[in-house]
Amino acid sequence: MQIFTTGYGLQRSSHFTQPKQQITMKQVNHLLRQAFLLQTTLFILPVLVLFGCSSAAEQSQTAAAEAPTLPVVQVQTASMTTYQEFPATLEGKVNVDIRPQVEGYLEKIYVDEGATVRKGQPLFRIDERSYREQLSNANASLLAAKANMDKAAIEVARLSPLVQNKVISDVQLKAAQSAYDAAKASVEQARATVSTAQTNLSRTLITAPVNGYIGRLPYKPGSLVGRAEPQALTTISDVRELYAYFSMSEVDFLQFTQQAPGRSMAEKIKRFPPVDLLLADNSAYSQKGRIEMVSGQFDKTMGAISFRAVFPNGQGLLRSGITGRVRIPQPHGETVVVPQEATFERQDRVFVFAVADSNKVESRPLQIAGKSGNYYLISQGVKPGDRIVRDGLDRLHDGDVITPKLVAKDTNQLTSAL
Repeated sequence: MQIFTTGYGLQRSSHFTQPKQQITMKQVNHLLRQAFLLQTTLFILPVLVLFGCSSAAEQSQTAAAEAPTLPVVQVQTASMTTYQEFPATLEGKVNVDIRPQVEGYLEKIYVDEGATVRKGQPLFRIDERSYREQLSNANASLLAAKANMDKAAIEVARLSPLVQNKVISDVQLKAAQSAYDAAKASVEQARATVSTAQTNLSRTLITAPVNGYIGRLPYKPGSLVGRAEPQALTTISDVRELYAYFSMSEVDFLQFTQQAPGRSMAEKIKRFPPVDLLLADNSAYSQKGRIEMVSGQFDKTMGAISFRAVFPNGQGLLRSGITGRVRIPQPHGETVVVPQEATFERQDRVFVFAVADSNKVESRPLQIAGKSGNYYLISQGVKPGDRIVRDGLDRLHDGDVITPKLVAKDTNQLTSAL
C-alpha cells in the first residue's frame, strides 16, 4: 500500500496517477523519533542547567568548608643579639711547675692531687741526711779557718813591735800579714760553704710558692728526683682567675674590628661587652668574662689570630686545662625576625608560607642574617606586616587556601631571645 499526500491532508487511494510527494513508512518513523528526541531534550536541558548550578554552589561551599584553619603570625622587627662561639682552652692565671733544686730521694709527700694549698705550705720532703752532713762539714771547715786566721793574727801582733824596734826586718812582718789575709779569706770561703750547705738543706723541704691547686703527682715516695728530671714534681695553678685562649679566623677578626666600638684595638677591647663561657656540658658559666688581649699577628699555619679572655673563679669551680667555648655577643639594631617554628627547609634553604590577601599561601625563601634564641634574623624574603603560617606547614602546598587565625605576638618569647 502507498500513501499519497495532497494539499488537503493524507488520503489512502490507489487511483491517483500523479502524486505531488511520496513518503515511505521508514521516513515517517525517522521523523517521529527526531520529534521525540527534540521534546526530550527540551525537557531535560533546564533540569541539567539547574542541577549544574546547584552542584557548583555546593562545590564552592564544600571548598570553603574544607579550607583548614591555621595559626598565622605577623612578621615584626626587634632589636636582637646574635652570638658567635669559639672553642677555648682554660688555663690558670698562674701555673707554676714545682721542681726540686737539690737531688735526692723523695722522702715524703704532704699533699694530694687536687688539694688547695697556700703560699709557704709544705709540699715535699727530700732525704736531708746527706745535706745535713755537708752542713756539718762546712761548719767544721769554718771553725778551722777561723782558728788559722786567729793564729795568723797572733803572729802579726808578735812581729809588729820587733819590726818597730828594728830587731827583725819588715819582710817577716809582711809574710805574716799575707798569711793572715789568706786565713781571713779562707774564713769567708768557709762561711760561703756553710751558707750553701744551709741553703741546700733548706731546699730538701719544698713549699708552695703561690696559692692554688695541686696538679698531678707523678712521683711517689722513694723516687730519686733532681734538677735533671724532665718532669716536674707537680704543678700549682692559681685559678682565682682563669684565662680562656681562643682563636678567630681572618673573616671573624675583621667583623670583630668593624663591629666593636673604638678606634684603636686597645680601645675596642676595653669597650667590648662582656663575653660568656659555655662549658663542656653546654651549660653557661655563671660569671661573665672580658676580652683582655689579642695576639700581635696571625698564625700563618692556622690562618687565625689568638685572643685571651679572663673569667673570675672565686668559688674555684673551674680548673686549669678544661675546655669550653667563648660566646661573643653581636648586637643588632631593628631587624626583621621570624620564629623558627614558622619555617621549613627545602634543599638546604629556609622557607615560610606567606598568606596573600586571598588567603592563598605561597612559599618564600628567606635569607638568614643570624639566629637569636628561637628566632631567625631575616635580611631578605619577608617584610614587617607580612602574614606567615606558624603551624601545619607539612600539610600545605603553594596555592592552597586556608582560613587564617591571627595569633598574638609572643612578647615573652621574643624578649627572652634578646
